[in-house]
Amino acid sequence: MDIRVYRPGELSAANRAAWTALQSKAHLNGSPELANPFLSPEFTLAVGRTRRGVRIAVAYEDGEPAAFFPFQRTATGVGRAVGLGVSDCQGLVHRPGFAWNSHELLRACGLAVWEFDHLVEGQQPFEAEASGTFPSPVMDIDQGYEAYLRRLREQSPKFTRTTLAKERKLGRDAGQVRYVHDERDPAALRTLTAWKSAQYRRTGRSDRFAHPWINQLVQQLFHTRSEPFAGILSVLYVADRPVAAHFGLHTERVLACWFPAYDPEFAKYSPGLILHLRMAEAAAADGIAYLDLGRGQKEYKDSLKTRELLVSEGWVTRRHPVALGHRARRAPVRALRNAVLSRPELLEPADRILKRMGKIRSRG
Repeated sequence: MDIRVYRPGELSAANRAAWTALQSKAHLNGSPELANPFLSPEFTLAVGRTRRGVRIAVAYEDGEPAAFFPFQRTATGVGRAVGLGVSDCQGLVHRPGFAWNSHELLRACGLAVWEFDHLVEGQQPFEAEASGTFPSPVMDIDQGYEAYLRRLREQSPKFTRTTLAKERKLGRDAGQVRYVHDERDPAALRTLTAWKSAQYRRTGRSDRFAHPWINQLVQQLFHTRSEPFAGILSVLYVADRPVAAHFGLHTERVLACWFPAYDPEFAKYSPGLILHLRMAEAAAADGIAYLDLGRGQKEYKDSLKTRELLVSEGWVTRRHPVALGHRARRAPVRALRNAVLSRPELLEPADRILKRMGKIRSRG
């Protein structure tokens, strides 16, 4: 196996096309999760324009590209998944039957360690060193929106009935409800990021949009259009006023949900839930197979999901002092966070403290 490592600007058009072709055929080859837009060349190239150290390893068999492994690395050989912290799907995109040794791959990439937190299923060489596996809920719409809605009514009748009733009430109280699946107005994107920043602060979370590179990444992806990848902004309007919005990424068969938010003034109508149902309806009409809601325990995800994928987190390491040091620093933090998230008796008090801190920070 011949492995070559490229900078983003060095990736040839032929290699990029081969990468996209592997994703397009993934569902036919029994690995539909590899079609996730976070595994697309467009996402890696966009991160490469905002962050240093982005590289793409291409594995060749018989002179043809057989696998693509995007990663970020430091000068000391610490590697991370591309966009770690905002990427909801990570791993190696490969042709059927491709086998690899994780330590040999890291050596070829000049890495002592590679860290991931949303490793896609089916990556056994990486999964062998994972420290934990977590559910990532999805909304299946491959049979059409009406089939999804029927299933939702069966599994969550009260939730479905209440959400649809709230949409009707929103229209009666505030004006005509209008949905735009692919909004191209940059002002709507600015509204969404402002809502999301306020939500992060209000709930005591770290504001992702306080980081310039994340803002730049979202802006770039908003303007990215290729076949079949695109950044897509969906907006729910009431009397031409935006009340909920979502920015995500899609490929031919997968819509990856990423940044949803809504206007708190309309919270009683659950505009975020209404928006997700409208997104599912429009995505189904476009031939999307499922919406990936992403890892994380949220009540709205439990209500909307039809099944769950599994993603893993952990490190692949070689016998190297840099790998030992990196893991020693990161492991306790991850273990503590996961312990809190997995135990309701710890999560609820922690959430209350974060929200209290958020209110204090907002007043300041």
